[in-house]
Amino acid sequence: MSVEPPSSGRPTGPPSGPLSGPSQPPSGGGPPSEPPSGGGQAPEPRRPWWGSVPRVALIATAVVAAVILAVVLTRPDGGDTGASDGGTSTSEGEVFLQPAADTGPDPFTESTAKESSASPVSPSPTESATRNAVQGVQGGAPGLYGGTRNVASCDVEKQITYFKGAPDKQRAFASVARVDPPDVPAYLRSLTPVVLRMDTRVTNHGYSNGRATGYQAVLQAGTAVLVDDRGVPRVRCACGNPLSAPIAQQSAPKTTGDAWPGFKQSNVVAVTPAPKPVDVFVMCEPDGEWFERHKGDTGTRDRRTEKPDKPSPSVSVTTPTGTTDTTSSEPPTGEPPTSDPGTSSEPPTSDPGTSPQPQPPPEDGTEGDTTDQVPSS
Repeated sequence: MSVEPPSSGRPTGPPSGPLSGPSQPPSGGGPPSEPPSGGGQAPEPRRPWWGSVPRVALIATAVVAAVILAVVLTRPDGGDTGASDGGTSTSEGEVFLQPAADTGPDPFTESTAKESSASPVSPSPTESATRNAVQGVQGGAPGLYGGTRNVASCDVEKQITYFKGAPDKQRAFASVARVDPPDVPAYLRSLTPVVLRMDTRVTNHGYSNGRATGYQAVLQAGTAVLVDDRGVPRVRCACGNPLSAPIAQQSAPKTTGDAWPGFKQSNVVAVTPAPKPVDVFVMCEPDGEWFERHKGDTGTRDRRTEKPDKPSPSVSVTTPTGTTDTTSSEPPTGEPPTSDPGTSSEPPTSDPGTSPQPQPPPEDGTEGDTTDQVPSS
């Protein structure tokens, strides 16, 4: 029997490929037809449904990361703790009154204040000013501070020991003082222990929830503090709190807390930095005697001195603005250098970039001083 070969016109067996329907779209250039409603097989989708999962996951991850970043950056404590001005015990516009022996809210450490006192002094009357202004006194003014000769008003080494046992507090303190945490002991030893003779406005900082929280305060005359080389208070010894310059209020400040006998808002002063570093502080004892204390010294080198010609420090009207660090007592003018009549008697040229010679730095010691970088005006 002979076997005839299959004709070339019609296949005789099942197709060799998978039974998945036509591999080419239908002719006519239009969209593919809908799959039949019966038991016919649907056409192969253009892309499997699972093919977009990595892309979806990537997009979702990016969205979640953006949300987390936004939350972190907008948290109330997301910024620099040293610039924090949260209300530890006061609300907006309030100033907390702190008696000399009162530890106050949220102290950094136990008290390191020693038995030392100073005769209080009232500032002389000044010209009228805005309701939120206070009287300013330069930190190097003779008679601004007092104490007892050969007796430090604050135990600096005890303060250092407290911080060594509390590294979290030391880091928070360093954020306000604007020094590295390991440099806190050297920073404290560079300060000078004195006693306030005037009720003094400051920004105090308590310790709460692992960070420094700032609030406006008035420290009573007789409070033991540590001051820097410009005479600005930096530490309150009764609580170990770091101090910085006061911040202006939008309106007349409202005092809160217990006022001490003789307290008057008109007698409150704010210490402005001395124009030059102070090598020796001229201080008054409770009995009216006068002595000198070298900066950074704890009283071991104190010596008697003559009563100054002006035993009551001169005051001037000032508005607290303590948000940035400046080591000069002069407020910024906002004018370009060529507008200062004290720099040159010649009018400025039309091209400010072609001035013949730069002006020399001022001789008030304000340039190049980086001993401490705490906001001070």
